[in-house]
Amino acid sequence: MRTLCASTLVGEFLVIGFASLVAMRLGDLPASTVWTVGGVAMALCLLLCGMVGRPGALQLGWALQIGLIASGFVVPAMFFLGALFAGLWWASVHFGRKIDEAKARFAAGSDTA
Repeated sequence: MRTLCASTLVGEFLVIGFASLVAMRLGDLPASTVWTVGGVAMALCLLLCGMVGRPGALQLGWALQIGLIASGFVVPAMFFLGALFAGLWWASVHFGRKIDEAKARFAAGSDTA
């Protein structure tokens, strides 16, 4: 699960950076506000990459997804991109757990043989 979730978060890191550049041009917000909010979100993506698997990390990831969708009020394309990454986050968590379970079953089966 860690690899899938971390890959999604790295993609989000890049998208947030590019969206911050767009927000500086499209929005009426000062550049300092855009980069403060964008920088915090980008830092959160990187921190979550290392925290996946720890208690509360997945919930924090979901909060990040909601924030990414909400950023569509500043950059309208982020409604679509935020929803896309929320779907990727769900898939990363869902299928990552299945992969982890399959690995555990395989490891348990190979220990007895």
